[in-house]
Amino acid sequence: MADEAELRRLYDVHANALYAYLLNLTRNESDSHDILQDVFCHVALHHDAVAKAREERAFLLRMAYNAFVDTTRRRHARELREQSFAQESVGLFEQAAQADEAVFRRELEAAMGELPVEQRSVVHLRLWEELTFDEIGTLMQIPPDTAASRYRYGIDKLRDRLRHLYDEIK
Repeated sequence: MADEAELRRLYDVHANALYAYLLNLTRNESDSHDILQDVFCHVALHHDAVAKAREERAFLLRMAYNAFVDTTRRRHARELREQSFAQESVGLFEQAAQADEAVFRRELEAAMGELPVEQRSVVHLRLWEELTFDEIGTLMQIPPDTAASRYRYGIDKLRDRLRHLYDEIK
């Protein structure tokens, strides 16, 4: 069992990044909070595993991903839920000061929601967590080449979906 100070430190350092990652996966604030709580309950009970990890953040991101997969597998109508998650707008980005930036953020958020969860996960980890494909592959338990392919397909879809914004400002 982790001591309270160490658990608090882990939470303070990593909770926001884990929550953002989970929110991007689940597209649902409540589910993201629940999974985050499950992750930190597991950390509290099995702190030795985190202490032995080479990279705390990567280890916790992997725990979050695994908890997400477990939660998704337990759901009866997995395909229907993923479709509804992808359609919801959950405010992934902070409010923008400029109107054009606000439009871009809304469009990017919507475009991210349209990606299949596997691509959305890899794109988030690559762009916002700045992980390598090797690290993403380890975290998601897939080959690095698969992570790279999912990223490329996701980025291509985002580029196609957001091209109209680029064309407007040319």
